Amino acid sequence: MLTITEATLIQKNLREQLNLKPLQSPIRTIAGADISLSLYSETVYAGMVILSFPDLQPVAYSLVKSSTTFPYVPGFLAFREIPSLLKVYEQIPVKPDVIMFDGNGIIHTRRMGIASHFGVLTDSVTMGCAKKKLTGQYEDPGENRGEYSLLTDKGETIGYVLRSKNNVKPVFISPGHNMSLDDSLNIAMKCINKYRLPEPTRKAHEFVNLFRTGELKEGYHEIGSLQLF
Repeated sequence: MLTITEATLIQKNLREQLNLKPLQSPIRTIAGADISLSLYSETVYAGMVILSFPDLQPVAYSLVKSSTTFPYVPGFLAFREIPSLLKVYEQIPVKPDVIMFDGNGIIHTRRMGIASHFGVLTDSVTMGCAKKKLTGQYEDPGENRGEYSLLTDKGETIGYVLRSKNNVKPVFISPGHNMSLDDSLNIAMKCINKYRLPEPTRKAHEFVNLFRTGELKEGYHEIGSLQLF
């Protein structure tokens, strides 16, 4: 199994391939990616839900049950979660234009949160929407939905602290790979509905939990005009 020293070196090498240039193509689909696993369990339930953009209607989902032996170490969660998410991604026939992760992009000491790590590995367009930051400083944004502040680390802006719902804890937005800081904020703003979590990661969380409880089946499934819920 990888040591933390080896994992750190991998992150540093991946960082050299990071692309934070502005988006080159229009967005027609956006996926939310999430996993569910207990702290001390090796079983991983992983999923991506693909939504139309900008109207955010679920059109397909991909689910995989897998396992991991990499320990729970903050800053290295990608090594615990990405192998399962790669399997989820591989079984999607038409890849989404953007993937939003329930985790960080470049808000990471080595700029290699799960969204950046996955993006570089697959050369996909990714971004992070995390409930917690891994590094950096910020001032609280205003209390109203849509207000935001900058998150900085060592004098560099690496993300945004976005109030996605009035008087609720903010979320942490950052580019993962193949998009700019501005792109990540613009997309996040368009994905906010009435909840704290943007629709892609909120739906991914919902579907993964339904999978974990046996209400949804493993594999890739397209959603017809009849909505699941």
